[in-house]
Amino acid sequence: MTLSFVAIYILVTLGIGVIAARRVKNTEDFILAGRRLPLFMAVSTVFATWFGSETILGASAEMADGGLLAVIEEPFGASLCLVLVGLFFAKPLYRKGYLAFADFYRDQFGKNAERIASICLVLSYLGWIAAQMVAMGIVLSKLSGLEMHQAILLTSLVVIIYTFLGGMWAVSVTDSFQMILIVTGLLFVLILTLPEAGGLHGVVSTAPEKHFQFFPGTEPAQVTAYLAAWATLGLGSIPQQDVFQRVMASKDEKVASRSAIIAGVLYLTVAMIPLLMGMIARKILPGVDKAELLPTLIINHTGTAVQVFFFGALLSAIMSTASGALLAPSAIVSENLVKPYIHHLENKTHLLLNRLSVVLLAIVSLGFALVEKNVYELVSEASALSLVSLFVPLVAGLFLKSKNELSAILSMVFGITTWLIANSFDTTFPPIFIGLLFSLAGFLIPELSNRFRSSKPFNVNRNK
Repeated sequence: MTLSFVAIYILVTLGIGVIAARRVKNTEDFILAGRRLPLFMAVSTVFATWFGSETILGASAEMADGGLLAVIEEPFGASLCLVLVGLFFAKPLYRKGYLAFADFYRDQFGKNAERIASICLVLSYLGWIAAQMVAMGIVLSKLSGLEMHQAILLTSLVVIIYTFLGGMWAVSVTDSFQMILIVTGLLFVLILTLPEAGGLHGVVSTAPEKHFQFFPGTEPAQVTAYLAAWATLGLGSIPQQDVFQRVMASKDEKVASRSAIIAGVLYLTVAMIPLLMGMIARKILPGVDKAELLPTLIINHTGTAVQVFFFGALLSAIMSTASGALLAPSAIVSENLVKPYIHHLENKTHLLLNRLSVVLLAIVSLGFALVEKNVYELVSEASALSLVSLFVPLVAGLFLKSKNELSAILSMVFGITTWLIANSFDTTFPPIFIGLLFSLAGFLIPELSNRFRSSKPFNVNRNK
């Protein structure tokens, strides 16, 4: 029955993609859903894109073993990012009317800054897309008995097809459907599994000491690691195409701002369910590896109805994240890396270019997934890369109105280089902060130099 439900769900998702394709008439429709998303759809597409396998499987496993301090980055940092976007970034970016996020770096700093920013953005998504492909394959493989590579190919093909056909319209419509399934599915599973662990009191009272400690100790290394966990997703995911894309797809700037804030609050609220489920699974299955906690609990300790809801919610979360992650960098490839070198693009050709970019990114990401790279580690690295390269120029260009291209380029290059070097050493100071500080220094050196040279010399009048 569970496998039949999954098959029906996949067919419904494909059908939505085909129907949504009818609304795609031009590139703006494909990338930004024609800038017509109402509040509910804007909220659901932000929420569903971010609520993926890392939240349900990854964060729940970390919570089961390490407590609240182990899940600061996800979901707390992720929620912080969405709230900050809604409060400070959504409205000013929406007013710019850009099609792709890298357009901001071209408009504010120049074409060379645009190219470097585009490359940073695209690279940051490959591991994230591949991770979702592997996660989808794991779910289908467990349910169907298919070989891992077959399950990855089949589920990835579904996501590629509906994203290729319907673009942002397909992603937004399916995300609305998937958000409802995620929330109701997880609530249903929680209600049915909580009594087996002795209820909420039974789970909380048997948790290890300091399991619910939210703030770190006073040691400098503990404090910096804690702040780094907040900053990785909380700040690092702000300069990302998927967040920007959903802001720009809203029907007006108020919806853009409110949808990000609501999605951030909703994200953190719903994320408490898998965190609690992880603790339930740890109590019932004390000897099971943390990575297998939830799947083992659902498969071995629940009936068919619970399995249908859990794996339906899990597959929905992963597919919505995969489609959003795939669409985001494809827009950068087509609009910022290829289109500038093609003159006189007709509407149909322009739209085809965007769709082919989806296929190109999917093939590259599939390559990572099929050779079984350790793609899960690359998920948080994606946000770290954005933080050390793109965050400083974004803030300076948006709020300080800086136009210094050299500052932007040095900020990106210095940030990435020092971050990579720091990552190769066992440093007590978090590498992302080292990269961020050098990114700031790279931006300030030309900026301050220009201001110093342009300032008028101080002349003393000796003739009184």
